[in-house]
Amino acid sequence: MTREFVDVDVRPILRAGGEPFSAIMQALETLEPDQGMRLFATFKPMPLFGVMQSRGFSHEAYELEGGEWEVLFRPLAAAGAAMPLGPRGSEAAVWPEPVIELDNRGLDPPEPMVRILEATERLQPGEVLSAMLLREPLFLYPELAKRGHEWRGGFDLQRAAYTILIRVDATKAAQE
Repeated sequence: MTREFVDVDVRPILRAGGEPFSAIMQALETLEPDQGMRLFATFKPMPLFGVMQSRGFSHEAYELEGGEWEVLFRPLAAAGAAMPLGPRGSEAAVWPEPVIELDNRGLDPPEPMVRILEATERLQPGEVLSAMLLREPLFLYPELAKRGHEWRGGFDLQRAAYTILIRVDATKAAQE
């Protein structure tokens, strides 16, 4: 029987002055498709919430005694559900089909990000780009936000590829 949550206690790492992100990501890679992660930390790990959402998890945070936190990360949905949204993302149903499709799985960083940003420059406002990657493009998100683009992305069920859809800022067309 599969457990609903895998427990990850990073409090000892944090108390020792370490950085627990790699331990959290390693634990995440071991999860079954229907499993969540119960994280214990010495503070409310708010920066992790966006990372986990982009990987297909919701969160519930509970403060424990002494200012420590328990956070439950649950899978958002099963196969076929919508991918998680970027900060300005909207429902995929209103997005047009991608104009450009990139397969960046064989490239080393930062080449995938460079190719994606260059491709978005060729798109008209409101057009969509699709890109496949081997890993989540964490450093790409701030660049997309800076340019006013919307995005949604997520891993496939086998967690072998990450697909991101990027819609070029449609507000620019309204301003011109």
